[in-house]
Amino acid sequence: MARVKLATVWLGGCSGCHMSFLDLDEWLFDLAAQVELVYSPLMDAKAYPEGVDVVLVEGAIANADHLSLIQTIRARSRLLISFGDCAVTGNVTALRNPLGTAKSVLDRAYLEAADLQAQLPTEPGIVPPLLDRVLPVHQVVPVDIYLPGCPPAADRIRAVLKSLLAGQTPVLKGRQIKFG
Repeated sequence: MARVKLATVWLGGCSGCHMSFLDLDEWLFDLAAQVELVYSPLMDAKAYPEGVDVVLVEGAIANADHLSLIQTIRARSRLLISFGDCAVTGNVTALRNPLGTAKSVLDRAYLEAADLQAQLPTEPGIVPPLLDRVLPVHQVVPVDIYLPGCPPAADRIRAVLKSLLAGQTPVLKGRQIKFG
């Protein structure tokens, strides 16, 4: 039987969701026996692969690179899980939205708040072009499962993954999980 192709992605966020994922501790050995990790910040994969079964997407869509990547992820993944509050709602990452456009955010960070040599980064590849608004994942692509939390607790992550690996739909009570 083929192992489930699992990916994890880190967009605009703090990596707290991935840290919580690592809090699965010894269960990571059980998980590793059942999945093939094909893309993650925990490994050195350069391009998002085709045919991903399950992807956990941490973080909001904050720049042009995120926007392009999330569209590729959705096209190449069977099941997309919005992983953590930044992916679900925009959360802390979206706190820049009230500041206005991307230009106003860059001006504030690189010109107004600069101590020395105030200048906007202009060399390509230094700062990906910011979007004018930070967006939760579902405002850009369809999401199959929402796994809220800042970060989601390891036991919730485990419950979702165990259900999926058993071929079942994850069911957690209360506000722990909702379906798209």
